[in-house]
Amino acid sequence: MRFTTTLISTAVLAAALGSVTPAWSDTLPLKELPDIAERDYWFPEEVNVPGTVETLQEVVATDAIPLTVEQDGPVRIALVYPSADVSDFWARAYLAFTQRMDQLGIEYETTEFASRQIEHSLQSTYTEQLLQDSDLYDFVVFGPSELATQADNIDRLSKSEDFKTFVWAFHTPLKQFEKQPAGWFDFSSTLGALNICDYMAERLGDDVTYALIRGIPGITDNQRSGDFKKCIEEKAGWKMAYEHYGDYSREGGFAGTNLILQAYPEVTVIHNANTAMSMGSMEALIGAEREDDIFSTGWGGTGLELDAIRRKELNATPMRIGDDVGAAAAESIKYHLEGREAELPLVFMGRILVAHDEMSDEQIGELEQEAFRFSGVGALER
Repeated sequence: MRFTTTLISTAVLAAALGSVTPAWSDTLPLKELPDIAERDYWFPEEVNVPGTVETLQEVVATDAIPLTVEQDGPVRIALVYPSADVSDFWARAYLAFTQRMDQLGIEYETTEFASRQIEHSLQSTYTEQLLQDSDLYDFVVFGPSELATQADNIDRLSKSEDFKTFVWAFHTPLKQFEKQPAGWFDFSSTLGALNICDYMAERLGDDVTYALIRGIPGITDNQRSGDFKKCIEEKAGWKMAYEHYGDYSREGGFAGTNLILQAYPEVTVIHNANTAMSMGSMEALIGAEREDDIFSTGWGGTGLELDAIRRKELNATPMRIGDDVGAAAAESIKYHLEGREAELPLVFMGRILVAHDEMSDEQIGELEQEAFRFSGVGALER
């Protein structure tokens, strides 16, 4: 295929990026679900033009088509995210993002601003720095420590006329924003919760007493823990003995599990809301020699979790086809550079399945190959 190329310089990039208005920019919501008035955010189906997610999923799943405009300099990208966290989700998203950018033939420079998931104020400090130096960047990729906590920072970044803002790891645009970010990239925590609920109900049956190790109060935990709780109690009549907030940290998972083992001996299932907490929970179970009689979950299907499933130390996890997020962000930058951003969904959603310890190594390997086609199979070196 032969492409017509147009020269575009970084000096005029900001103006070029703002030249096309997405269909959803001033008309949200596009559709109203029954409980819309009860929420301070929208669901993806309320803000996406029908068919745009599916189209971008197909683009991400196939070979890259190179950028059709010629650059006069690299695209400058800032990434603010909790990449110092135990989970390798952020590292994998970055690897998928940069490798897809390379495949697309886009010249770029990245500057990373790392934090842990509990370091909310550090992300505020980074936001101030980005706004002060806004002329140095064309795109900002923001992975919030928690959406509600970082809402003001996202709103301020999205209003900038100097760069476009993408949000990673959340898929519920807040109604309060005067200007929406240019894109949201995530996996549905609700879908993951329902998938793991269905699997556990079928495998473990009724009459189960369980405990939750939750993250931080907010949208993510409401979906990962709250939607799981609602589903499993309605579907299988499970009884919850205790719920512990572990701050998405390994230490929180370890402490919560030890408390559960001591105070709630009737618990036979522990549902963890992220990788870090599941690793801490697993350590506590192994230390107490209870890993064989307590069913425990992770969340996300990271390399650490899959290795633990292979060792039969973790039982199951909702597994994101993780590299979709980074690859979709790269494709979206290409669409912006080509002036085609009106074709993009506001919220991109990746696929999510359940990995578990009844799978063969070959089956887990096939899932890994698909999920980590850019970032590589196996636990990442940290």
